[in-house]
Amino acid sequence: MSDKITPYKDNQRSKKEQVTEMFDTISENYDGLNRVISFGIDIKWRKKVVAIVGNIQPNKILDVATGTGDLAISLSKTGAGEIIGLDISTGMLEIGKQKIKSKLLSDTIKMVVGDSENLPYQDNYFDAITVAFGVRNFENLEKGLAEIYRVLKPGGVFVVLETSIPTKTPYKQGYNFYSKRILPLIGKVFSKDKSAYTYLSESAAAFPYGEAFNNILKKIGFIDVEDMPQTFGVATIYKASKK
Repeated sequence: MSDKITPYKDNQRSKKEQVTEMFDTISENYDGLNRVISFGIDIKWRKKVVAIVGNIQPNKILDVATGTGDLAISLSKTGAGEIIGLDISTGMLEIGKQKIKSKLLSDTIKMVVGDSENLPYQDNYFDAITVAFGVRNFENLEKGLAEIYRVLKPGGVFVVLETSIPTKTPYKQGYNFYSKRILPLIGKVFSKDKSAYTYLSESAAAFPYGEAFNNILKKIGFIDVEDMPQTFGVATIYKASKK
């Protein structure tokens, strides 16, 4: 994945800094726009992630790039005693904290400001780690994945939900039109940050999905790597484990 895909095309600032600013800026509109952009199907995808994680009956879960906490909240259904939602955007986390409080889940879910490439946890700490629509925002993809591998317990499960590109006609053509023309337009109309949804489209197109991402996971050391395309291939769930 190219590091040149950044929200603001600012060569003076790192991708991490730009992504943080972008999500702080769009945090208030993010949940509603996500429902519109994905036609609500992202809720179904997250339920599948929760089911996969729930199969191992985890006690400690880390949700990296948690955003406003949608997946972290859903993961409470696994019965885990400790769920940590980590993100670099304080704006997104504040929205998440409000949602968690309203659902009376503050004792279970903690929202933490943190960097995926420098996780503040000891080795082999979490039973399960998830990332939903966040790995493509890592400044250094392999470094972030290596950190996730480090803090995951042996035998633990790592589940990623990320956008991908359909490979079959006519879905491929339809996706390209929607992501390049419609998605940025929706972002410009409903968001005060005109660059954000153009970036999200471009970063999705540049992400090494499918077998390419599987190979990166294996390179890091993950085993039992599996990819499961969703909804004609517009998103993919990746499942992996640690020796």
